[in-house]
Amino acid sequence: MKAIVIHEAHDLRIEDRPEDAPGPGQLKLRLATGGVCGSDLHYYHNGGFGTVKLREPMILGHEVSAYVEEIGAGVTGFKAGQLVAVSPSRPCGGCKYCLEGLPNHCLNMRFYGSAMPFPHIQGAFRESLVADASQCVDATGLTPGEAAMGEPLAVTLHATTRAGGMVGKKVLVTGCGPIGVLSILSARAAGAAEIVATDLSDFTLALARQAGADRTINTAQDPDALAGYAAEKGHFDVLYECTGVAAALAGGIAAMRPRGVILQLGLGGDMSLPMMAITSKELELRGSFRFHPEFAVGVALMQKGLIDVKPLITHSVALSEAESAFKLASDRSQAMKAQIVFSE
Repeated sequence: MKAIVIHEAHDLRIEDRPEDAPGPGQLKLRLATGGVCGSDLHYYHNGGFGTVKLREPMILGHEVSAYVEEIGAGVTGFKAGQLVAVSPSRPCGGCKYCLEGLPNHCLNMRFYGSAMPFPHIQGAFRESLVADASQCVDATGLTPGEAAMGEPLAVTLHATTRAGGMVGKKVLVTGCGPIGVLSILSARAAGAAEIVATDLSDFTLALARQAGADRTINTAQDPDALAGYAAEKGHFDVLYECTGVAAALAGGIAAMRPRGVILQLGLGGDMSLPMMAITSKELELRGSFRFHPEFAVGVALMQKGLIDVKPLITHSVALSEAESAFKLASDRSQAMKAQIVFSE
């Protein structure tokens, strides 16, 4: 089978790898579609991010959908040819965090396409994939592209859960890449009353408006546009910070009202914080990392038509042209979500 393998920064190869057979409790899948994520881009451009660096060749990819090909012993509820969304989250179920109900913090997590541990956890960008049946969620009624959006949607649903009640809240989203725009969709579905989104790209801001943002601001063109929201100690109840950039976080904090909640989703490395503002406004800074149960919830919301991710899928390319998907995904003037088509 063909697999998309990163060796070092800008050294992306399509290689032959052996296929595996499903064991008990597993499914053998024929990959349908894979979406290029921000972390994939970090590996492609920089060989990693922060302290996480490639130390061996690694198959990339964790946003995928697939068709069931073979069913392992003991598996029920699936049939050959069925489209499934595949969660990359594979907690062990037995460590202290799994037992405490925090599977996204599993000490033995096997998350597809991650160089955090060594040996690295190989990713899902391969024509044939063996997955635990528990990872696979029926995606009947969705396109393969929509089903592959289950993973980034789950990230923002988890963040929304971390925020607490969202009904009637005023929300600021900084950064309108896929996670930012999906945050808009998630916040609105959870009952947000007002959503303002900022970015540096008119292209992504247009998609943010289409997703339901009440106002969008290009901070490259108008860097002081949020200043009006800072009056009387601030305006917003919730901040989805999706850039990982200190300046965006600081600007968002200035616009937060007292006892607001900051959700940090962007992973750009360590940042300095305006601690005096956080302290004097009694703000809550909450990290949000990955997801677990939210994956199936997101697929169900898409199936019910409550969240529409189709406008975010701006490019689809063939496996043979996989590197072009990484280049497209890096250009925020024309791409939101670039996906690789492994099979129809």
